[in-house]
Amino acid sequence: MSENTGTILFEHPLNEKMRTWLRLDYLLQQLYKNHSLHDEVSTLAFFRTISEFLDVLERGEVRTDLLKELERQQRKLSQWSEVPGVDTEMVSQLSQQLKESSASLMSAPRIGQSLRDDRLIALVRQRLSIPGGCCSFDLPTLHLWLHLPQDVRNQQSEEWLNSLTPLYQALALILQLIRNSAAFKPMTSLNGFYQENAEGANLLRLQLPLEAALYPQISGHKTRFAIRFLPLDSEHGTVPERLIFNLSCC
Repeated sequence: MSENTGTILFEHPLNEKMRTWLRLDYLLQQLYKNHSLHDEVSTLAFFRTISEFLDVLERGEVRTDLLKELERQQRKLSQWSEVPGVDTEMVSQLSQQLKESSASLMSAPRIGQSLRDDRLIALVRQRLSIPGGCCSFDLPTLHLWLHLPQDVRNQQSEEWLNSLTPLYQALALILQLIRNSAAFKPMTSLNGFYQENAEGANLLRLQLPLEAALYPQISGHKTRFAIRFLPLDSEHGTVPERLIFNLSCC
């Protein structure tokens, strides 16, 4: 997505925890933006996203990692509050948000369990790996559900999403703080290549000029990373000898 006119933003995780968080955020954004299930196409896309979300959720201790990160961000804010000239009101507001999010996440039932236990979701998940497996003759339960009144389906989708609210809010707050932890700085790549020390960063954010039609191929971890810029048109595209781009190591 573009943050400024004429630029495109790329993000790349530098550890597995951040990789999982970005994937969950990507899927949650789709669920919350496309929860109005007005036809079969949007409904199947919604169920497919739920299935992918549950698959990612099962790969690690997401709630535990988020709670640890909320606590770490709380400690960072406490340190910031002691810096002369800092906006104490903003720090206090963020600290309160972290406390509320942590309490909500800690008291919530097991994240995603109500979705796993839902009979309709379970039936659809079983058929998604089969090409065309959600046809009416394969899945008459879904076919019937799709013909229920719109408000009934809307109520059901809202209940599903409400069960994810503690996770959604905690993750959004954490990613916001991480993304805002470092400013963008102009960098220059030579012949389409750039490398630098990561110094314990979790996330790389790159702003590229859209007109260049280039994308970054990034390899790295928490101590060092390398970026190779490649043209979208692999046959006719070119990479400038010197490319100026904005980089943020969060």
